[in-house]
Amino acid sequence: MTDVKDRVTAPPEPPPALGFVGWLRWTWRQLTSMKTALVLLFLLALGAVPGSLIPQTPIDPIKVADFLEANPKLGPLYDKLGLFDVYKSAWFSAIYLLLFISLIGCVVPRLGVYLTALRARPPKPPRNLNRLAGYQSFTVDEPGDVLAVATRELRKRRFRVQAYDGAVGAERGYLREAGNLLFHFSLILALIGVAWGSLFGYRGTVLVVVGNGFSNSLAQYDDFVPGRVFSEDDLPPFSLTVKDFTVKFQADGPQRGAAREFNAQLAYQETPDAAEKSYDLKVNHPLKLDGSSVYLLGHGYAPKVTVKDGNGQVAFSGPAPFLPQDGNFSSFGVIKAPDARPAQLGFEGFFLPTAVIDQRGPVSVFPDDLNPQLVMTAYYGRPQPETGKPESVYQLDKTKLTQFEKDGDKLRFQMAPGQTTVLPDKMGSITFDGYSRWVKLQVSHTPGTDLALAGILLAILGLMGSLFVHPRRTWVRVRTEDGRTVVEVAGLDRGPERGLGDELQAISKALQPDRSSTQEKP
Repeated sequence: MTDVKDRVTAPPEPPPALGFVGWLRWTWRQLTSMKTALVLLFLLALGAVPGSLIPQTPIDPIKVADFLEANPKLGPLYDKLGLFDVYKSAWFSAIYLLLFISLIGCVVPRLGVYLTALRARPPKPPRNLNRLAGYQSFTVDEPGDVLAVATRELRKRRFRVQAYDGAVGAERGYLREAGNLLFHFSLILALIGVAWGSLFGYRGTVLVVVGNGFSNSLAQYDDFVPGRVFSEDDLPPFSLTVKDFTVKFQADGPQRGAAREFNAQLAYQETPDAAEKSYDLKVNHPLKLDGSSVYLLGHGYAPKVTVKDGNGQVAFSGPAPFLPQDGNFSSFGVIKAPDARPAQLGFEGFFLPTAVIDQRGPVSVFPDDLNPQLVMTAYYGRPQPETGKPESVYQLDKTKLTQFEKDGDKLRFQMAPGQTTVLPDKMGSITFDGYSRWVKLQVSHTPGTDLALAGILLAILGLMGSLFVHPRRTWVRVRTEDGRTVVEVAGLDRGPERGLGDELQAISKALQPDRSSTQEKP
């Protein structure tokens, strides 16, 4: 007899390998599961958060440059991760595409199952109706047409009815699954709309001084973000001129200085040969031109100056847009005169629409032009050859410039409109001629907006259907027990059992007007 300890137990057989096709099927099932779709939807919403908190290059490249300058260690890391252009980054696009595939793989099979269920008959009554959550029974003296009455009553309550031998089965609430499918389909529709706009749309911004014009060509934009398959030939050939700009500020109260109204008066032509038309451009009231929209984003001041060099020649003349730095429109800007001789000149400083001098120095205390002043400092340097590299019109490269000095101190000066400051060592002068206003315009074309909006509206409609429609099954059966005719009414709610008992009681009441005897499930 063999001892138990001497017995050799065969090792369990390893599970069969999935193989390449098996792994593909497993990956597809995981990707198209509802859990994965929800996780990807959450990741998409989470990935959009940096786009709201971190400055984005397509929207404001100046703020991105300032962020990089202020954060020399963190900025390059953000740039490598694509956080300055979140919606075109590789990781955001990957989440977007995976969610798109997951939703399609989730909706299409469920649509087939739903169509099959839609054509199916309501099920037969279970053997033991009294085990269901809702149940009532009663006896009648004459069976008569109980089932016919039950059929009419159930159809009146929007049930789909099927007759069986001695019983009636009914079912309703098919719109709940239709709502679920509509919700997921609408997400696909919204994603297609967003992708359509991202591929074929464009967005650009331009700063236009009042009195100047703009033509819709790529070279005239300050920054331009095209779609991935956008072509320059797709730009509509319109042009516009900013004739005037008006703004009203709150003069008193806790909201003092807040802009109450600002609008730009435009003259535009849809094509070079078209008649000129006028339009009053306001916030949230864009100008529609051949599928593109012109929005009013912001405004500011552009001081007009004349710079003369040491030879008495005009080296610069005209408006220079300054950018607001606070709510009172203390605006910073630079003026460049690289062609001045014998030395090139540069200026930087602030335009103060309502200037006062306090312990902080010259500041603006109100955004309107009540006491305009120009506070500047000046630089000079040897003329430099043209390199062809683009330079920001809002920043002055001072690496090869020297600040002017007067009486041993750095030169700083303040001017009112009409005043002139003579530079030391006969290097020239600068005259504050006056000022204009500028407006910042955004021109955009997003062809998938209507489709995305339709997807959102359908998603809301589908969500309402899935939340407020409750699938319910109801059965009415007539049987004979001890010489008596017993009518059983039972129901099953595949959701919150709200109103199930009341509905069964109403159906029972319609079937037994005399209510001889009734039993309900405790």
